[in-house]
Amino acid sequence: MTHLWWRDACQPVDTAAMTQATERQRQLTKPAGSLGQLETVAIRLAGLQGRERPRLEQVAIAVFAGDHGVVAEGISAYPQSVTGQMLGNFVAGGAAISVLARQLQAHLEVVDLGTVDPTLTLPGVRHLRLGAGTANFAHQPAMTEAQLNAALQAGHDSAERAAQTGTQLFIGGEMGIGNTTAAAALASALLGCGAATLSGPGTGLDEAGVRHKAEVIERALALHGLDAQDPWRAAACVGGFELVALAGAYLACAQRGIAVLVDGFICSVAALLAVRLNPTCRPWLLFAHHGAEPGHRQVLDALDADPLLALGLRLGEGSGAALAVPLLRLACALHADMATFAEAAVADRPA
Repeated sequence: MTHLWWRDACQPVDTAAMTQATERQRQLTKPAGSLGQLETVAIRLAGLQGRERPRLEQVAIAVFAGDHGVVAEGISAYPQSVTGQMLGNFVAGGAAISVLARQLQAHLEVVDLGTVDPTLTLPGVRHLRLGAGTANFAHQPAMTEAQLNAALQAGHDSAERAAQTGTQLFIGGEMGIGNTTAAAALASALLGCGAATLSGPGTGLDEAGVRHKAEVIERALALHGLDAQDPWRAAACVGGFELVALAGAYLACAQRGIAVLVDGFICSVAALLAVRLNPTCRPWLLFAHHGAEPGHRQVLDALDADPLLALGLRLGEGSGAALAVPLLRLACALHADMATFAEAAVADRPA
């Protein structure tokens, strides 16, 4: 029997380091709690890195791309050819995430899991070709079990490459025309709720387009008869290659002890899938932002997530998570470099 690596326990959080970091925060020259989430995230990172003063010098970003057969149902404002074209833009340095990676001095990896053009070959892109996109889940399962396993493994392997370079923070991004539909469908299945509350404009649908998207998802959910307690089957029936790869990367990072910064709606749905597949990964997931897609809040609530930013973003690519990295770095710097009351000879609040 094949080893189901994604079920393996994830690394425990170092509670002693968190206690030390909490005590340090109490001694810094500021009123207790006055830096809000910057304090709590520094303490969390201390527990994840196993050191009182965490650092975030090494950041890895992996963008996973794949096409979606459900685009045949008219659920996107853009043609599928854009997926492959954007892969070229990523490696040429012209995409938003490419610019952000340069600014952050982060390593950027681009993984093509399967576009509609099986002959696409771009220098700098890892072409895995799991299929010419997923199948149209409005009529049949999106992927086979073999493809699902391969997509999970692709995420795992990306996380392993990141681990080998000493990565302290991993960001997953995604690209795939139609993937907000796949994400909304998967979230609907995992949360057991109606598609209308989770469907949004994606790349720019109008109100009628959003209603049509929700109707397509509802038909697909009825066709496959999905159970919220069976995340594996839900992912196979209505997921996407890049969604599954993201979940695999998050799980492998948690198993290797690498903190993850989760991007927007699609990445949060992938995080929900990862948590449903293996709940021990949850402590390793930090959440970057609350995006503009209407279903994002529901998914964040289901994960008990408290994101750092709310900027009305809906680009994807991992861009929102990349934007939050300077905040995390500043949180670590404040935690490590502020003087204590004793060091600064400042009177502390009476006990």
